[in-house]
Amino acid sequence: MSGAGGLAWRALHALLRAFLCLQRALLACLRGRAAAAAATSCALLAPAARALGFREARAAWRRRGAARGGVARGRQRWRADGRALRKLPVHVGLVVTEEEPSYADMASLVVWCMAMGISYVSVYDHNGIFKRNNSRLMDEILKQQQELLGLDCSKYSAEFANHDKTGQVLNCQSTLKVLSPEDGKADIVKAAQNFCQLVAQQQRTHSDLDVNMLDNLLSSTHGFPDPDLVLKFGPVDSTLGFLPWHIRLTEIISLPSHLNISYEEFFSALHHYAACEQRWGK
Repeated sequence: MSGAGGLAWRALHALLRAFLCLQRALLACLRGRAAAAAATSCALLAPAARALGFREARAAWRRRGAARGGVARGRQRWRADGRALRKLPVHVGLVVTEEEPSYADMASLVVWCMAMGISYVSVYDHNGIFKRNNSRLMDEILKQQQELLGLDCSKYSAEFANHDKTGQVLNCQSTLKVLSPEDGKADIVKAAQNFCQLVAQQQRTHSDLDVNMLDNLLSSTHGFPDPDLVLKFGPVDSTLGFLPWHIRLTEIISLPSHLNISYEEFFSALHHYAACEQRWGK
C-alpha cells in the first residue's frame, strides 16, 4: 500500500505541475492578445482622434474668426451711424454727476466717440476721480480700443488735460481731455488774475478784454473748441462746474446713468442732438 500510495502522490504532483504550466501558458496568451488588441484599437482610433483634434482646432479658428468678424461689423456699424447723422458734434463732453464712476463704461463711451469720428472728447466728474486716476482710465480705454476696434485701434489717440501727464499720448485722430472742477471756475479765476497782471504791467488795457482774449487765457481747454454737446449722466440737474465759460451755446442731453450704458442709448442721444435746431441764442 505504501508503494501504491507513493506512486499516486507522484502522479498527482505531476498533474498539478502540468496544470500550472497550462495556466501560465494561457495567461501569456491572453496578455499577448490584449496587447495586440490594444495596438489594433490605437491604430483604429488614431484617425478618429486626429479628426476630433482637427474639428476642435477648426472650431476654435471659427470662433476667432467670428470674434474678428464681430469687431469688423461693429466698426462698420459705428462708421455708418456717424455718416447717417445729419450733423456730428466736433466736441462732446461726458459729464458724470454720479458718486461712483465706472472706468469701463466711461472707456466704452470714449471709444464709441472715437469710432464715430468725433474729434474731441472731454471726460469730467465733479470729484475729480477720473483725472486723479487718469492712468487707470487710459489703460481701460486701450483695452476697449483693442476689444471694440481691433486692428483699427492704431488710428485713434487720446491725451490728458493735466500737463504733468502730457507724455501719455496715443497715436490717433480723436483727442481726449480729462477734466475736474479745477479746470472750470478755478481756471476762470486764474485767467482773470493773469489778465489783471498784464494790465498792471501795462501790457494790456481793460478794454482789451473780450471773448477771444479770455479764451486764450484759459489754459485747461487751450486748443479745444467749445463743446457742441454735453452728455450728462446721473440724477443731478446740473453740470456741476463743467467748463462754465465754454458751454454757453452747448446742447445738453441728460441720461439716467453711465453705468452699463449701451451703444443704443449713446447713439440715441447723438441722434437727438443731430435732429435739434440750435438757434445760437437768437
